Amino acid sequence: MRIDTGFDVRSDAGGKDPDTHSATLRRYHRLLWSKPLPNGRDFILLDDVPGHYLHHSSDLGEFSLSSDSVVPSFTRWKSMQHIIENIPEEDNEAFRTHGYTIGGMMVFPAHRVDGKLNINGARGFNRKIADRFDLTLECIRRFYLGEASPLADTLARYAEFFALFDNFDGYIDFFLLQDLVVEDGAAVKFFMPFEGFNTPSVPRDDSSYKAYRDRSIDFINARNRRMDREINR
Repeated sequence: MRIDTGFDVRSDAGGKDPDTHSATLRRYHRLLWSKPLPNGRDFILLDDVPGHYLHHSSDLGEFSLSSDSVVPSFTRWKSMQHIIENIPEEDNEAFRTHGYTIGGMMVFPAHRVDGKLNINGARGFNRKIADRFDLTLECIRRFYLGEASPLADTLARYAEFFALFDNFDGYIDFFLLQDLVVEDGAAVKFFMPFEGFNTPSVPRDDSSYKAYRDRSIDFINARNRRMDREINR
């Protein structure tokens, strides 16, 4: 089976959230992430287990994963309209379209622990992250190093999942995120200037938004190319 990295997963979601309702997106996730882990063990995901988006069960553990669109365009944010209204709508829609290709999507553990937000929810509600994947990835990098971050408590609740990938390099390689880190994997390439988590998490003016948009699209396109090679080679 092949994947179309240019496919807009909104197109088969019936006007609903594609993370839940796009059958194509679910199939693409299953194809991409059912593969050997860094330790050589097969991580096989099933998409037909009732009550689960994607499910794995073996002596590695039981994991229920959900999809998340991880590169926000901010075009629907009311607080961003003073910037967005200066941009042609076709450019805004082009950004959204890129974000809804498979390169802009991730999977995370779906279940809540002790009734608390899962990773998808926490990264969206925490204003120091503002749903940005580069900032989420920095939190994950720090988690593997045992360092503090705005998502440290949330990520710790899913330590068994992150242990599957051994370390940050293993996580990056498994999920084809090499284009969002420097060559040796020691640092994240941010979509906006970053000097710690007190740096503004959303663009403040037209120029910073354009830089954020361009870097986001470059990452999505690069990851789509990696996915194309991974599945369609």
